[in-house]
Amino acid sequence: MSVALSALLSKNQNFFGPVLPFNLNGPEVCRLDLTAQNSILIHQNLKNTKQFASLINQLLEKQGATIGVGGYLENRIIYRRSALFSDNQLNRSIHLGVDIWAPAGTPIFAPLPGVVHSFADNAHFGDYGPTIILQHSLQDCTFYTLYGHLSRYSLTDLQVSQLINKGQEFTTIGPYPENGDWPPHLHFQLITDMQGLAGDFPGVCRLEEKAAYSQICLDPNLILQSRYLAAF
Repeated sequence: MSVALSALLSKNQNFFGPVLPFNLNGPEVCRLDLTAQNSILIHQNLKNTKQFASLINQLLEKQGATIGVGGYLENRIIYRRSALFSDNQLNRSIHLGVDIWAPAGTPIFAPLPGVVHSFADNAHFGDYGPTIILQHSLQDCTFYTLYGHLSRYSLTDLQVSQLINKGQEFTTIGPYPENGDWPPHLHFQLITDMQGLAGDFPGVCRLEEKAAYSQICLDPNLILQSRYLAAF
């Protein structure tokens, strides 16, 4: 399924619309490294979201950018901020989606037609906050896109099976603390199998689970098509 879907998405890249109202290949965009290789992160108090947000802005300014992207299969240090990512002393640190760091209130568009599979407000500290999952079909192949860290009002009047047209604005990037208490950004994830889950899906896994989850959560750049993500 994962190989076939990857090939299908690669062949149909002209079909996808933008997820956000700016060019992810533009000069205002840069890649953010949130691994232990980025020494700036080592001694930061990431539990303080205001300070974390200020740090993100500093990292952007350092590269002359206003939008940050990155994260797919990145082994991140930032999840130490929340006990949510520690399961029986086994830490989850491998990121399964792409993060797009942009201002709260930024509109989010459906890159292709779909229906609302599920939604929820995952309100624990460090979680997704308001989350919407869309179900798509392309040449009889079903897959899902997950949007996390949204504005809470995005869930108002939303209904399961509601049609979302390609290019339709259906949500916005949320502010903290309602977005799971993160610096404002969109977590965008491409999923082949929801495994019976609704309104939520793991966005981070343990290192030993990386190979298995990479077959379920494909590279979101198949849809986003950003040059800043293509080389990683």
